[in-house]
Amino acid sequence: MKKHYLMTPGPTPVPEEIRNEMAKPMIHHRTKEYQAIFKDATEGLKKIFKTSGDIFTFTSSGTGAMEASIVNVLSPGDKIIVVRGGKFGERFGDIAKAYGVEVIPIDVEWGDVPKPEIIKETLNKNPDVKGVYTTLCETSTATVYDIKAIGGIVRQTNALFVVDVISGLGADKFENDAWGVDIAVCGSQKGLMIPPGLAFCSVSQKAWRAVEESKLPKFYFNFKKYKKSYLETDTPFTSAITLVIGLKKAVETINAKGVDNTIAEHENMARAFREACKALGLNIFSKHPSSAVTAVNAPAGISADDIIKLLKTEFGVTFAGGQDTLKGKIFRGAHMGGIDTEHTIESIKALEQALARLGYKFKAASGIDTAKKILGG
Repeated sequence: MKKHYLMTPGPTPVPEEIRNEMAKPMIHHRTKEYQAIFKDATEGLKKIFKTSGDIFTFTSSGTGAMEASIVNVLSPGDKIIVVRGGKFGERFGDIAKAYGVEVIPIDVEWGDVPKPEIIKETLNKNPDVKGVYTTLCETSTATVYDIKAIGGIVRQTNALFVVDVISGLGADKFENDAWGVDIAVCGSQKGLMIPPGLAFCSVSQKAWRAVEESKLPKFYFNFKKYKKSYLETDTPFTSAITLVIGLKKAVETINAKGVDNTIAEHENMARAFREACKALGLNIFSKHPSSAVTAVNAPAGISADDIIKLLKTEFGVTFAGGQDTLKGKIFRGAHMGGIDTEHTIESIKALEQALARLGYKFKAASGIDTAKKILGG
């Protein structure tokens, strides 16, 4: 059977040792056996987030954690600043509006980053703002934001700093506590190397003070319920047992290697992929590319969707396409989670073949040779 290489920015490949853990017989979640697994997984997550605060686990997609970061700390009529530089920044705003929260947008050109001074200026003009919501890696544009700089500004105010790290965690540098992040939201299917189905929220002491004042409706995504249960090493509702078992193995793997070492590997793979594309004469879309995913402009006269289709059907490589106005214009290759050197090398090799098939002219093997020099082999 032909090997397939999944290069999308979520879900990402699940390493064999994690799949084997999840293949073990089912256990009951209201037992000391499961509670020990859940505790180990949560404590391991804290090391990856780089936080000493609470982390809550939901059976949900990452969007559930985004919703939790709004309903638990805000009230009807509150104002928040939302950085909108892609589809996922926009999603924060859409969720907030659904709950009657006023959104003050900071719109950023797709592929560019928000300027910290604009966020500071907006906060100064709106001292009653309750939160600043943004992303670490804007997946739709493959752009990494300067969360450290923004956090340094927000922490001087009463506003909460909420960051979507769903794509970036484990691939892009992130330090929850040191950078002043009050709530970080994440999902399981990217840098954490397990299938979709788990979502996480870190919660700071500053955020807890807002939780006590929040009046938005909430039931399932209720931090207080999760806090009460976690004091007994448990969850208030049925856990995704198999995924948590996989999570425990995943965080053990990451922490055994070291979070910073894991990030360095992703940075190296991302650099190899980008330089290979440049050697082929292709242009990188983002002005501030992430180490989690790279967006590449399709060559003139060739649709990115045609490249993606050919790669999947003929060469066994799945890339992601562009969204919204970028559809057909870019393709995205990931470097996160279970994607390794083999995935990177083979995807570049397949990309060269697909481009040649579509009539694009370039120096043969220039991309693969460039990547191998960086990655070795």
